[in-house]
Amino acid sequence: MTRRGTRRSRARRGRAAASALLAVGLIAGLAACAEDPLAEQYRSGDNKGFVAADGFRVVEIPAAERTDPVQFEAVLDTGGTTSSADYAGDVLVVNFWYAGCAPCRVEAPELAAADASFEGQDVSFLGVNLYDGAEASRAFAETYGVEYPSALAVEDGSIKLAFAGETPLNAVPVTLVLDQDGRVAARLVGQIEDASILETLVREMLEET
Repeated sequence: MTRRGTRRSRARRGRAAASALLAVGLIAGLAACAEDPLAEQYRSGDNKGFVAADGFRVVEIPAAERTDPVQFEAVLDTGGTTSSADYAGDVLVVNFWYAGCAPCRVEAPELAAADASFEGQDVSFLGVNLYDGAEASRAFAETYGVEYPSALAVEDGSIKLAFAGETPLNAVPVTLVLDQDGRVAARLVGQIEDASILETLVREMLEET
């Protein structure tokens, strides 16, 4: 079983597993998904924070400017708990959402696709459901094919406090990419319309080591 499979198994058993105008350096290796229009628009950013026409924006944080690793503990919608220690050494994608959020519903299949594309690699995905209980959270996941677990902020609000200094949580969806040291390396604010940009960011994080 892969590390990813083991981690998901642990989650099922109960132990699985702020704004963005900083100076940034956009991705150098954006060869993937060359035919995707959104990725092409991202590529044309000339080392500035990427902002799409609909307000979706991406900010990548150079390694020298990243803050300390994010430490967190959380209650999972799959049962049991998780913590930042469970993702040590992995690139971690953290998506903040809730079931009544229309953009969250639209982007869910893209997140699921990105998650599946890294099967067997040192990459993990974790949702943070800001308002729902476990039943509603899992029903959403089943409807949209999301296989990774979500932390429940209504069960343990410390998960929001852990990330409060990294991105504003008053508007969702927001997605963070943490490097393999657990530091926030990129912010995607707004609805992810295509998995390609997220996948490119994750690949860059993997290449840093």
